[in-house]
Amino acid sequence: MAETEWIDLGPVETLRTQPLQQLMARRTRIALTYKDGQFSAISGVCNHVGGPLGDGDLDGDYVVCPWHYWKFHCRTGLGEPGYEGDAVPVHDVEIRDDHVYVNLTPRTRRTRIRHAPHPLARTPQREDGPIRVAGISTTAMTASYPRYSTSDALLEIAIDHAKETLACETQLIRLNDLAFRACEGFYSKSARACTWPCSITQMDPMDQLDRVYEAFVHWADVILVATPIRWGAASSLYYNSSCQLL
Repeated sequence: MAETEWIDLGPVETLRTQPLQQLMARRTRIALTYKDGQFSAISGVCNHVGGPLGDGDLDGDYVVCPWHYWKFHCRTGLGEPGYEGDAVPVHDVEIRDDHVYVNLTPRTRRTRIRHAPHPLARTPQREDGPIRVAGISTTAMTASYPRYSTSDALLEIAIDHAKETLACETQLIRLNDLAFRACEGFYSKSARACTWPCSITQMDPMDQLDRVYEAFVHWADVILVATPIRWGAASSLYYNSSCQLL
């Protein structure tokens, strides 16, 4: 390979202070690792949606993408066991005069496993039939000790009216009955990190929020959301009302 393809990343003393870091070598993003006294470099671009691998974590020998936790071996670029077909390019590294050099021409190619699309990713298609109304209850309560909820009661009245009086198809989903992981804020890392379908639902087959997505995107014509005024603390409406009494 041509000598001009080698780029000086910086002094060894500086670069070995971090086990994993994202670096730019000209226009090439590099995930540089320092483990067991050895530097290694793989592409800094994740196979999934392009997350910055060097900004993630090092889990043993695997670089973990900070966006959706895909893993690639820090020396071979191969995906974690069972997903070796998903691989990122590997770049050769050399130490010269106490500096770390990386070859911009990768030693291996990027390869991708063809993943079947998630069922939610299908194109929405409305079948013929009556208007469909989905009711979503966001009320949280202890299942063993249920309490009366005015917002839930109003939602049930609305759903019953839609079904009995307006002849609509209806369904009622209570978030309190579902098992799901809370949003992990991938959007705060990058707009591109927030995907459809939700990456959490794609990664976790036990995530039950898919029922809400199915209702919102593929089923309902009308969505009714019932939410309490307060979420464990006085709401702004409650606070502003109390201020008027002072």
